[in-house]
Amino acid sequence: MDNSINLPDDKPVFSISAAAKLLGISVPTLRMYENEGLIIPHKTKSNQRIYSKKDIDRIQCIRKAIKDKGISINGIKVIYSLIPCWEVINCSKEDRKNCGAYNGGENPCWTYNHPNTTCEHRDCRDCEVYLNYTQCGKIKTLVQNITD
Repeated sequence: MDNSINLPDDKPVFSISAAAKLLGISVPTLRMYENEGLIIPHKTKSNQRIYSKKDIDRIQCIRKAIKDKGISINGIKVIYSLIPCWEVINCSKEDRKNCGAYNGGENPCWTYNHPNTTCEHRDCRDCEVYLNYTQCGKIKTLVQNITD
């Protein structure tokens, strides 16, 4: 009998304590990553954080950057802030005028409010910028494709 459980990689099933245990870090560290804007965990109706396999992979990428590459949390935020989300989403010039990520500083686009833009009613957790370009190696590929 095959007892393996096959779930989609984006299905949130791990509690914050289970995710922390899988990652070998503390629950406060996971909360800090959220507060710093590095991750956006899924939340249940009762506001409990839950994580998917994709979330675990993203956090492992962050941990590797910190431990192996010596990149600080602020450094990771700056790298994420350089993702040209306006190109990925194909924002208009008018949207860019009103966009904190386009005009702003050193934070990822998903940490900004987006009033009067295409992203105003989007859930950043489901945005292709957050989903597709925060995995290890994807940012460089994105920038290469835009500049080609």
